Amino acid sequence: MYAIFLDRNKQYKVKFGEIIKLEKMNLKIGEIIIFKQIILLSNNKEISIGQPILKNVYIEGSVYKHGRDKKIKIIKFNRRKHYKKNQGHRQYYTKVKIKNIKY
Repeated sequence: MYAIFLDRNKQYKVKFGEIIKLEKMNLKIGEIIIFKQIILLSNNKEISIGQPILKNVYIEGSVYKHGRDKKIKIIKFNRRKHYKKNQGHRQYYTKVKIKNIKY
C-alpha cells in the first residue's frame, strides 16, 4: 500500500513505516503531523485517484529528526570579465516517519 500526497506544493510517495525527508517544519521531535491532501491511494489491487484530492483519506506521521543536508557549491563565473563568485548552501530538513495511512 502506498499513497502520494501534497506538502507545500511538492508531491511525495510514501508507504507505511517509511521515513521521508521534507522541508523544515517548526515542530518538535515526536509531534504528530496529519497530511490531508492525498492525490492517489493504492491498496494492493485498488487505485483511487483524487479529483483533485481524495476525501476522508489522510496520512499520519511523526517528526523523527531535524537536520541539514550536505553543502552544495554555487559558482557564478563570467569569462574574461574578472568575475567569479563562490557560494555555499545547506538546506534544512525534517525527517518524518509515516505511522498510518487511513482511508
